[in-house]
Amino acid sequence: MTQRHAASNWTDGLDHYIAPDLARSALLVIDTQVDFCDGGASPIPGTTAVLPTIASLLVAYRSAGLPIVHVVRLYEGDDVDLLRRTALLGGAPIVRPGSAGSQIAPELWPEGAGELDAISLLAGCVQKVGVCEVVVWKPRWSAFYRTPLDGHLAGASVTTVVVAGCNYPNCPRATIYDASERDYRVLVASDAMSGLDGWHLIEAERIGVVHAPSATLVERLEGSLGGRR
Repeated sequence: MTQRHAASNWTDGLDHYIAPDLARSALLVIDTQVDFCDGGASPIPGTTAVLPTIASLLVAYRSAGLPIVHVVRLYEGDDVDLLRRTALLGGAPIVRPGSAGSQIAPELWPEGAGELDAISLLAGCVQKVGVCEVVVWKPRWSAFYRTPLDGHLAGASVTTVVVAGCNYPNCPRATIYDASERDYRVLVASDAMSGLDGWHLIEAERIGVVHAPSATLVERLEGSLGGRR
């Protein structure tokens, strides 16, 4: 089977309620910040390695004119997960607002977008960084918890979320469950996520989550949706 034929039939056999609709999808890129990459203050194994794959998805989504949401952590004060509160209140220099380590990895950041607006993000606002590209801050694991994400997606008529980014067992997984609870169709970009093991995909399938490699998604976006490069 050719790669193109495989891509064109990648949703064959899926229940129509869970089959991703890329024409009405948004790409969620979670926690791909400098401090979580190699050489950062709190590096997550495998995150730097998946940056090129995430970058290819971003190019495809930008070309297709579809929504992109970068979801970030910013640690300030005591509004922090209990698990990390001791370290952060003790001064651990991890994704502090305004720091170089809090910024999105340069490979993924839209050209000319400037830096994160930490004050606006911490106030719960959506920061626009491109034509269809924004940033939101999340105070806990899930990108839907105490954030404007759901409203932003609804405003863009999004029905499917494609999830990529940093450290599947923590924030991506919490985001996936919350997306499912809100009746979004969920697709994991299986080679664009650090911390992802095969059994995670099996577990996710049990709640109706679909997964596919990034090349399949890029080809589908460029072909079926006529990416405008």
